[in-house]
Amino acid sequence: MSKAKPTILLVDDDLDILKLVSMRLRASGYEVQAVDSGHAALAALAASRPQLVITDLKMDGMDGMALFEAIHDTAPTLPVIILTAHGTIPEAVAATKRGVFGFLPKPFDHQDLLEQVAQALRLSAGIGAPGTGSANDGWRQGIVTSSAAMEDVLSRARLVAQSDASVFIFGASGTGKELLASAIHRASARADGPFVAVNCAAIPEALIESELFGHKKGAFTGAVYDHKGLLQSADGGTLFLDEIGDMPLQLQAKLLRVLQERQVRSVGATQTVEVDMRVISATHRSLEQRINERQFREDLYYRLNVVALTIPPLAERPEDIVPLAVHFLKQVAARYRKDVSSFAPEALEQLVAAPWPGNVRQLQNVVEQTVALATNGVIPASLVQSALNDQSSGLTPLDQAKRAFERDYLVRILKITQGNVAQAAKLAQRNRTEFYKLIERHGLEPGMFKAEGV
Repeated sequence: MSKAKPTILLVDDDLDILKLVSMRLRASGYEVQAVDSGHAALAALAASRPQLVITDLKMDGMDGMALFEAIHDTAPTLPVIILTAHGTIPEAVAATKRGVFGFLPKPFDHQDLLEQVAQALRLSAGIGAPGTGSANDGWRQGIVTSSAAMEDVLSRARLVAQSDASVFIFGASGTGKELLASAIHRASARADGPFVAVNCAAIPEALIESELFGHKKGAFTGAVYDHKGLLQSADGGTLFLDEIGDMPLQLQAKLLRVLQERQVRSVGATQTVEVDMRVISATHRSLEQRINERQFREDLYYRLNVVALTIPPLAERPEDIVPLAVHFLKQVAARYRKDVSSFAPEALEQLVAAPWPGNVRQLQNVVEQTVALATNGVIPASLVQSALNDQSSGLTPLDQAKRAFERDYLVRILKITQGNVAQAAKLAQRNRTEFYKLIERHGLEPGMFKAEGV
């Protein structure tokens, strides 16, 4: 099957120019829809979405800039090229600062037009496809994509949301696993119930049981009141267990029992409490490897992984880079109250060409940095390159960051106590046996921290 031709909406009230440019674009392999007014263009856009708009600037009724503003309000990622016989440098600068992709004075060189068209279509691939700007769909709020691979994931997510089946979301860090889990919740019959997200890797091992299952007053030192755990908080809604692969092995058995019996027993309690919840899990790890290493229970894995969804990394869906960047640009500019409306074409090229090891989260960070440092309405390529260079070393993996924090914490506390393990364990609120295991895990010797002569 041949690939569909890109569609261009051409707008000009000069019928001779309209006919001439249409012929040139069609001869170059493009599908062209030609209309003679801004109002006719808006009507055409309501019926179907092109990949690019080319409009004359000076037209009776609605002129080119008014048309651009109307387009930008509803489809901010749809590129617009403006043609004019009355072009001036100030007009061109003003137009590009407001987000117009390109600006060509008449009479224009045919090759210059084709180059701008090719660049705009390359950078906006898929932006005009149906379903783009899907944040307008309530259940998939915040998910911006024009990727066929992501649309397939979302279609499957919408189907599984109609059931109560457990869902397992696989994907690298920063791909948006929690966003997808939240979308499944909103599309389900449980949408009016709570959505409780738990990052199993972020809760200290000593606290995760209490946080998940709750505890009764007096169950352990420091338990001065009854605490309802996150499992009970998710009753009637959805529980999202992010980075489930980092859950301690002993708690996996207790979670499996909850999923089988639909009952929770708090730490220190004698009675169980019934819970009704949908469970969605996620991980960036290979759980098959964790199972082989006996670090993850196989029976729990199959209980959680009834339906599997895999989010592709951003590098495998480059057509999403520009719409996501524009989406984040609008969010950050509004939050910072800055009049920044667009990226320069060269800046978009750099975004599309970047490898994005940190996925969507890294893209969001880059956009935020560029908006924070922008001095006018258009973000230049230099700011994008600087932000990419700042992050070229990539993000530290969570496990590595946690281990480094734990080691540094132990070193500080052993320095304070000059290697006295009993005092150090007391400060850390751990028993001596557990504290010894911690320092052994990091290869630390208490004698290293004893003062000379002691």
